[in-house]
This record gives sequence, structure tokens and C-alpha cells, in this order.
Amino acid sequence: MLCKAVVSFVAAEQKQTAANCVCLCVFVHLLVCVCVCDIVCAHTFYFTLVCVYPPPPGSAILKIDFVGELNDKMKGFYRSKYASPSGEVRYAAVTQFEATDARRAFPCWDEPAIKATFDITLIVPKERVALSNMNVIDRKPYPEDAGLVEVKFATTPIMSTYLVAFVIGEYDFVEGQSSDGVLVRVYTPLGKAEQGKFALEVAIKTLPFYKDYFNVPYPLPKIDLIAIADFAAGAMENWGLVTYRETALLIDPKNSCSSSRQWVALVVGHELAHQWFGNLVTMEWWTHLWLNEGFASWIEYLCVDHCFPEYDIWTQFVSADYTRALELDALDNSHPIEVNVGHPSEVDEIFDAISYSKGASVIRMLHDYIGDQDFRKGMNAYLLKFQHKNASTEDLWDCLGQASGKPIAEVMSSWTQQMGFPIIVVDQEQQGDDRIIKLSQKKFCASGPHTAEECPSWMVPVSICTSDDPSHACHKVLLDGTDATITLNNVRPDQWVKINPGTVGFYRLQYSTSMLESLLPGVRDLSLPPVDRLGLQNDLFSLSRAGMISTVDVLRLMEAFINEPNYTVWSDLSCNLGVLSSLLSNTDFHEEIQEFIRDLFTPVGLSLGWDSKPGEGHLEALLRGLVLGKLGKAGHKATLEEARLRFKEHVEGRQVLSADLRSPVYLTVLKHGDSATLDTMLKLHKQADMQEEKNRIERVLGAISAPDLIQKVLIFALSDDVRPQDTVSVIGGVAEGSKQGRKAAWKFVKDNWEELHNRYQGGFLISRLIKLSVDGFANEKMAAEVKSFFESHQAPAAERTVQQCCENILLNAAWLKRDTDDIHQYLLQRKGPPTV
Repeated sequence: MLCKAVVSFVAAEQKQTAANCVCLCVFVHLLVCVCVCDIVCAHTFYFTLVCVYPPPPGSAILKIDFVGELNDKMKGFYRSKYASPSGEVRYAAVTQFEATDARRAFPCWDEPAIKATFDITLIVPKERVALSNMNVIDRKPYPEDAGLVEVKFATTPIMSTYLVAFVIGEYDFVEGQSSDGVLVRVYTPLGKAEQGKFALEVAIKTLPFYKDYFNVPYPLPKIDLIAIADFAAGAMENWGLVTYRETALLIDPKNSCSSSRQWVALVVGHELAHQWFGNLVTMEWWTHLWLNEGFASWIEYLCVDHCFPEYDIWTQFVSADYTRALELDALDNSHPIEVNVGHPSEVDEIFDAISYSKGASVIRMLHDYIGDQDFRKGMNAYLLKFQHKNASTEDLWDCLGQASGKPIAEVMSSWTQQMGFPIIVVDQEQQGDDRIIKLSQKKFCASGPHTAEECPSWMVPVSICTSDDPSHACHKVLLDGTDATITLNNVRPDQWVKINPGTVGFYRLQYSTSMLESLLPGVRDLSLPPVDRLGLQNDLFSLSRAGMISTVDVLRLMEAFINEPNYTVWSDLSCNLGVLSSLLSNTDFHEEIQEFIRDLFTPVGLSLGWDSKPGEGHLEALLRGLVLGKLGKAGHKATLEEARLRFKEHVEGRQVLSADLRSPVYLTVLKHGDSATLDTMLKLHKQADMQEEKNRIERVLGAISAPDLIQKVLIFALSDDVRPQDTVSVIGGVAEGSKQGRKAAWKFVKDNWEELHNRYQGGFLISRLIKLSVDGFANEKMAAEVKSFFESHQAPAAERTVQQCCENILLNAAWLKRDTDDIHQYLLQRKGPPTV
């Protein structure tokens, strides 16, 4: 592609701050000319700006001519490859500027606090769609070339450079209007407009929901959601023009699975939340990134719960975000939510589970502590006070504190300014009709009890419930010291007491033996709510990995879940058993843990069956796919036979697999398949017209077992058949598939490091690749090897990830050494004597 662009910046207002610095209110005029040709593009920009210090009266003009490249790195202004309906390879020109890549497209003060209004004109081939942040106000033939048109867009509100966007390509669209009059369009690849309808439905419901929740209207006349073929992130919240991976926006009514629908709903909810929280009010500096991402990662669930209450989405939050954040934040190489950021590579590093998932979890805890009414009141005050401006974490605390009358800044600074979280140790004593609860807090560490002389502490909102009403707190207290004693009146000896109902507080729990034993019947008879059954199991699993209890105790607890009906509880159990299975792949009794998995999942698998039943909904579909995939991977004979039969019928076109069954069937036949199975799967991949189906296949290819076939999958990962952003998933799938796959994937990453690092240019995808490739190792030698490799192969944007991976490898090694014999004995004993 050839591209010419002209930008003029006009500084209209100058102010002296207290620090005697110059603040500029900047107006930007951007003209971009795009012609389809090759990958090189020439940009010519013209600046008009006031930037001299000390500032003279009037204005100064600075003119810059420069040449740039329409790159293939999915950063800045780049080209995205796609296929036309006829199969012809074509290119779109798209932008991705967050965090610091607007400067790749045009000269600018590329920092979030230096805002401007933007007047954008695109000169494009007349048959192409041209989009930007605002609505089109003029479209006319370009006088210098009959094949081009000049598209002019309305002036944007004052905004940060990282939110500017423009897209030029071939797209269809569906449109609608929200109840508050905002035009909503979803742009899809040509011929796939139908696949935009679900996202359109979600967006039309979401905009009025946020307007009502914040009591602040959406400030633009339109919003476009567009699917981009080559896209590194899941989505990007550009104001008025939100860009998405195809798999985060498009839903085929016949061929999309339930989990994809849920994912699209969450991502649409997340990005539209940013239109207020991030775009209307922007973080002052990248240190406060979590304000954007943590908040959006919390409220996306509130939005989806509003749109789709049948998803039971808040229980899923605990498994998807809350426990993920706890796992990462327990490491010595974690980081606080608020991190000082200097170099752009340091920004990429903090797009992680701390900024997103821990941020969302502490906001969820804060919302519960304040109450919804005062929380909304404070949010409204914050958005109105700082609209079209920048704000810091402290600004949000001030507004919420004034709305609630509670010490928000004091409480929350302990959660955002220091890394980690507490474990609350709980004991009890019965005194007549009263229950005395004793609480103490200390820092939780993945490596075991915190032993340093100085132990950090947190201001912890603690809720308590009893078996009389498990879903509601009977007592709330702010634990602002190391310990506290609480008296619960009128609690009988036969009643159990549960801390943290709803699993809202961001901490681990360690109950006394008697308290834990009193809770276990609530797991078996389901009187404990699902989210609390999940939280109890997850806490104990984490304590076992830290060496604070035996892993055998957790396995015994897991057996109490044999009658569990809830999808999210099973999902968390499955995840933890996957971690344990990966760990025990380093032993000679890996088959025994597979037998344990088969025994645990077989009853629920038999109950669900293979085909949906009348009256079943979203969660049953998710549970069936999870359970069948788990049984198939573990080698459950009946599941394997049925999967092979259904796969054969699917391939032959006699009975197409439902979308919800494809992942478990593909996984099962590949795990126990041969070269013919892999060839068939690669053929299905090539034939697939839908990116969701391609990704579904790519994620399970690594399950193949034979060493030569593992190599074939790895080579495929770097081929033109896999989109650049999806290579990471293929390699990661190999590493997670088996012990042999882990070794092969790591060697492949090392051998192809230059190409991989160059492909992702130090962005967050390189961090994800490293984590997926090495996190499963479990010996000290591998930790040293990984550390040594990255000392000689620098990856600045992944420096903390490398440290975290090395720490995890050492933790796995310690866990394996500590508990292997006990786990083996338990697995042997539970089998009982052999039958004759």
C-alpha cells in the first residue's frame, strides 16, 4: 500500500501551570491518502503548533516531511491481510496505537495526558470503506485521481493520541440504533454481515445500560465495531471506532459455540465501558493503566449479567479473573497494581493479570464494601468532574470517599500500592450461644509462609455468613490490623461459619481443621453456594502448592465434588487438575492421575450425555464440552470411541458436529490419534471459512503425542496458514499438550527466537509466548536454562514475565519433590486391591 498523509497541529490555548510548565490545547488536522500497491508508504506531515519555551505571543509553524512504513507488526498504522470472497489475497490498512504507537503513524506528543481534537480526512480508493473515530461529514471525488475519494470526518472531542483510529478496507455491516439514539454499526468481512448481528444486539443493549449506570450519556453520535483480520490484542477501545479480532466480534448462528458467544458479549461490554472509563476520562499516565483496564474488566461482567442473566457470569468471574490474579500476585516477582512506568517497553509489561484481573477483583471488593448506590454516585461525580480530562487513582478514591463517607483512599492504597495480598487464618470457639471468630492476616506467598521480619498488611473488608443464610453476610468488619476477634451472637454449635461469602474479598483463607471439616458437608449437599464451593477448593489447592497443606488433602476434597452440578465449579476443578496432571507428567505414575480424573468426571459425563436435552441452556452446553474434553484427554474409553465415531461422521459430512462439541471431539481424537488424524485436522483447518473454527483447531493441535507430529505442528505454527497473532496459541498448545510437547516447544522457541521476537516487536504477545512455552517445567536445571537464554536474548517487554516463569518452575520443582511420594501412595491406595 502507498500512503500519503498530511497532519497539521494548531495550538490554540496556552496555560502556565503551578510548576511553570507549558500546557497546550492542541487541534490536529490529519489527511491520509491510501492507495493499494505494496507495503511501503510515504507520509508527508505538516505541523502548526506552539511548542517554544518560553512561549512567544501568537503561533509558530513547524513543517516535517518524513517517510514511514505501513508495517506488518500489528502496531501503529499497519496492513492486515485478508481473503476476498473469491479467495484473492487483499490488504486493509488499520491502526493500533495503544500504548505508544501513534508516533509510528504521525508525529505527536504521544502521551495520554496531552490531549487534542482531531480533524481527519482520508483519501482512499473509491470502492473501499473508510472509517475513523467520528461520523463522515463530507465525501467527494479526489480531484487529482478519479479512482480516489476524499472522506472527511467530524472533529473529535479532545482525546489522547492512543485512541485515534482509522481503517480502510472492504467490509459489510449491520446497523441499529440504541434506545438513546446512538447509531451502532458492526463491520464484518465481505459476505459475513449475518455474523455481526449478535455483537450488534449486545452493543445496542450495552450503551443505554452504561448511560444509566454512570448517569452520563455516550458523547459521540455513532459507534462502529469492526472485525480486523490481523490483530494482536483481543480488541481496542478507540473512541467511536472499536477494533476487534474476528473471534471477539463475529458469531455464526450455526457454527459458533456457546463459549464464543459469551466471549463476544464480554469483550463488547469491556470495550464499550472504555468509552466512558478511559476515553471520556483518561488515566493521567500509564502508572494508572489499571484504572482503565481493571474497571472495564469488572464492569464487563456487570453488563453481561444485565444482558444475559442466564450465564451466571459472576460465578465465572471468580474462576476466570479472581483466581488468576491471586495465582500471579502470590509470586515474589509480581508487581503492585500501580507501577512507575518510564520506557514504553515497561508499558507493555503491565498489560497483565495484575492490571486487568486483580484490578477488576479489588474494584469488585470495593463495590461490595461501598454498596451499589454510593458506588454509582461516586462514579458519576468522577466522570463529570474529569470528563475530557485526565485523572489519577487518587482522584477516583476521593470521589468514592465523598460519596460513601468511608476511608476509601486509606483502604484501597493498601491494595494498589503494594503487591501481593493476605491470607487470613481463621479459628473459632463456641461460648454458650455465641461463636467467637478469631482472624489474623499475613502476606500469602506461593513459596510458603511469609518469613520476613517486616510483613505487609492490608485493610481488609471481611464478611461472614453462617449456614442459616449462606448467601448473605450476617456480619461485616474492616480488618485494619494484624488480627481481630469477632463475636457472632446466636450461632448454634451445629451451624457452620463461612468467611468471605460470595468469594468477594481478595485474599486466601486458611481455616482451622474443625472449621474446614464443618464446611465439607456443605460441598457434598450443595448447601454452600457454587461460588463458595469453588473458592474453598481453590484456596486449598493454592495452599497445597505453597506447601502449607498436603496435596493429598486437596485430592480428598476434590472427590467430594463428584455430584457437583455447576459448570464454573467444574471448570476450576478441571483447571487445577490440569496443573497437577502437568506436574505429574514428570513422574512414572502419570497414568494414575488420569485414572483419578476419569473417576471424578465420569458420573457427570454420564449424566450429561453427548446430546443436548430439552430445557438445557448456556451453562449445560459449556459443562458438556468441558467434561467430554476432560474425559477424552484422560483416555476414558467410551468417550474416546464415541468421539472417533462422531469425528468420522463429521469429516465425511454425514453428521456435522455441533459447535459446542467440536473442541472436545477434536482434542480427544488428536490426543489419541496418528498422522492421518493430524492430516485430517489440518485439512479441516484449511477448509474452514470462519476464524473461530480455525482457532478452535489451532488450540488443540498440540495434543498430538508422536514426536514427529509435534514437530509438524510447530512448523505449521509459523506457516502462512496461521495468522501471526495465533502462532502463539499453537506453540502454547504444544507446550501444554504433553511432557514431550513442552520440551519440543521450548526448543522451537529458542531455535526460532529471532523470527518470533521480530514478529511481535517486544509486545505483550511475546510475553504470552514465553509464559506458555516454559511455565510447565518442574526442575531447577530448566529454570537456570530459561534464565540463561534470556540473559543472552534480551526481551525488555517480557523481563518480568521471564522472572515469573523461572519462579514458577522452581515452585513446581519444590512441589514435586515435596509431595510426589504422598500423592503416589494415595492414588495407589484409592484403587484398592486388584480384582481377580
